[in-house]
Amino acid sequence: MISAILLFNCCTESKKQNPTNKTENVATSRNANDIIPFFQHWNLILGDGSNVGQATNYKDKNFFYTVNDDKEDWVVFKTPNAGNTHGTSNNTRTELAQLKKWSPMTDATMNATLKVMNVATTGDASVAATYSVVVGQIHSADGHENEPLKIFYKKFPGHTKGSVFWNYEINTAGDDNSKRWDYSYPIWGYDFSVVGADENTYPPEPEDGIALGEEFSYKVEIKDGIMHLSFTSKGHETKTFTKNLISSEYTNRSDMPTQVKNLFVPIGQDGIERKNAYTEEGLFFKLGCYNQTNGKDPKVNKVWCSGAETHDGDIQKQYADGNYAEVWFKSASITISDDAISNAGYFKANDGLSTKSVYPSEVIPFMDKFKILMGDGTNEENLVNLEHKDFFYTVIDGTRRWVVYKTPNSGVTSKNSSNTRTELQEKREWTPEEGGKLTGSCKVMQVSISGDARVAASYATVVGQIHSGEGHENEPFKLFYKKFPGHKKGSVFWNYEINTAGDDNSGRWDYSYPIWGHDMSVVRTSKNDYPAEPEDGIELGEEFSYEVNVYKGIMYLTFKSDNHETKTFTKNLISSEYVKKSDLPEQVKKLFVPIGQDGVERAIAYSGELNYFKQGAYNQTNGKSPEKNMVWCAGAETYGGNIAKQYENGCYTEVWFREATIGPGTPPK
Repeated sequence: MISAILLFNCCTESKKQNPTNKTENVATSRNANDIIPFFQHWNLILGDGSNVGQATNYKDKNFFYTVNDDKEDWVVFKTPNAGNTHGTSNNTRTELAQLKKWSPMTDATMNATLKVMNVATTGDASVAATYSVVVGQIHSADGHENEPLKIFYKKFPGHTKGSVFWNYEINTAGDDNSKRWDYSYPIWGYDFSVVGADENTYPPEPEDGIALGEEFSYKVEIKDGIMHLSFTSKGHETKTFTKNLISSEYTNRSDMPTQVKNLFVPIGQDGIERKNAYTEEGLFFKLGCYNQTNGKDPKVNKVWCSGAETHDGDIQKQYADGNYAEVWFKSASITISDDAISNAGYFKANDGLSTKSVYPSEVIPFMDKFKILMGDGTNEENLVNLEHKDFFYTVIDGTRRWVVYKTPNSGVTSKNSSNTRTELQEKREWTPEEGGKLTGSCKVMQVSISGDARVAASYATVVGQIHSGEGHENEPFKLFYKKFPGHKKGSVFWNYEINTAGDDNSGRWDYSYPIWGHDMSVVRTSKNDYPAEPEDGIELGEEFSYEVNVYKGIMYLTFKSDNHETKTFTKNLISSEYVKKSDLPEQVKKLFVPIGQDGVERAIAYSGELNYFKQGAYNQTNGKSPEKNMVWCAGAETYGGNIAKQYENGCYTEVWFREATIGPGTPPK
């Protein structure tokens, strides 16, 4: 049974609807439901993130209204590059979403005729989602809430014609949906995977593309678990497709298409699909203007984060210079089964979600075992349901949520440090003999862009530590990320700081072990002269993980990153190899001895001394003069300690963690 056939058609009597005989794009006094009489079957989401419900007798001058083009009346859906979003999305939308959901085993159809009037004029051409808008969808209301259908229009700046394509998103097997990916089918022009060689380089214009303002139609029909698609446009070849929604063709890694390997695998989205695909989930149609161009930095996600102009969210400024998407619809229809049920659960879960706080302790639940020091000197002992929007909060990168640690080059530091930090400190203390284990999966999003290339600590941040809580309070483990300005790739290395013999700790030094890229000792002889970029380095935004396992006085280290060699190290924390001056490594003689740091270590190293783990963003770049210390004083820009100005000008560090654990040390494998 079909519960309803819902049709709308634009009035073609333009003279009657436009008595003033104005010729183009005249806003009408009519409501959208006077033209499209089916809004009682949808909720309308606006570009400010709000759900206005059933848009009967409703209009909004910024997002949703009607116009006449001197021929017909149209319903306009419009949304900026940045505003409040809906659910967990990075992107704004002015879009209808069905109030009922239905099984893919029942019959359902959606038809529409439309024209895209604008896509964003700024963004990164190497990012697949840039300059595009989604004009129709099938969305799951259950499970991962993935999307078996997204119909895109995309046009590069300077081109007359754009591309129309559709994407199928896998319904990822397992509980972790961060590995999901899309496969894209070209209709007219290119598919989703065709991107620019760099930020400002565009591919050739598609010969068979669709221009802005050119009409096209789509028909989506679901029958017995199969999706049938048809696309038509005057002067273009009609294209048809079928896709099975209840039996996957992507259940093994070997099934992954080459397109996906090229586009998604490099950013770690390499999952497989559950065998029965979307069989057991409720699906619903969406229709309108879902802007795929946003202002998020492409290093966050090189497929979905566009780096476009957003004017800090000012909608009118975005509209004034073309940084928005606008889609006009003139006819459409849907049919659904009598078996369709309420979709209220989807809206309850997603309405207002982007404005709700998700605390770091909800993402990484070990926060009760730590306290924190933030970049303004704030100390907090209870981290459960705590956030600070300048230093310690959560974000979504397009696939999963992360905990952000952010801190400027200059702020308020701890008593013995020259450097700011937003960093966790373990509440428990333990001796190397007792042991402990810390893990983390992270990506560094920013290191300071100012500093002095002669100074080893410039352009670096520490993302994990073991710190002594007594004696000299030295650090047997510090994990660094460092990237020189102008380089794409940075280095990951770890340092061991000696536990200096005697009462004078001024002679302490670090020995640095390269993991990927250079070690700490690679510096230059002039302030703005940088070494060669490391071939095996890690980019900003590229994920890596570490495990620090201290067991019976021995530290076992493991470092992993996709497409990089796994590295392991072992270090004895209870018996020193640096008890005589002759034991000093050449690296130390080069880096530390010239500044008078030439001590030896006590024979038992850190044995019997209480230690604790630290994790987060410990900025190693500071504003102190290099003349004071050519290893640790970076001479970076600090804007007089003004944190907002440092953030604005790239003089800060920012590290994201998606996963971390803490616990007792374990026997090494």
